[in-house]
Amino acid sequence: MTRLYEQIETTLPPEPTFDFVADFANAARWDPGVARSVGLDDEPLRLGSRFELDVRMGGRTAPMTYHVAALERPHRVVLVGTGSGVDAVDEIVFEPSGTGTRIRYTADIKLTGLLRLAQPFLSGSFERIGRDAAGGMRRTLADLAASSGRQLP
Repeated sequence: MTRLYEQIETTLPPEPTFDFVADFANAARWDPGVARSVGLDDEPLRLGSRFELDVRMGGRTAPMTYHVAALERPHRVVLVGTGSGVDAVDEIVFEPSGTGTRIRYTADIKLTGLLRLAQPFLSGSFERIGRDAAGGMRRTLADLAASSGRQLP
């Protein structure tokens, strides 16, 4: 298993930050590793809400389905995903920080089947994917903050 950890800060308050990031239907808006993301259930976000993502893996795109396994608005969400040869558990924690929000994002990624043999060799690729996702989240939240009249430090 590979564990990824990223932390970012935004000037947006915890509630709207949580509502945007925890809703994985928005994942394609902030994660460059996600080609498509859609919610499979009606709003609002709740325990068990499901999402379908097309995740970029190497030169291909693989479908993954996520569901909300834990939900503590606006503090924490855990999403569990499965797809072709990949299992993932993403825990996202939101904490007040100054006038905004600190986001701590942990993703545990486990390759399954024959892909599991390649996992020890892919840690650098996974780390790059995590950095790219954190950078995309930071930029997207900065854009949302700017459009609401608030700027990131």
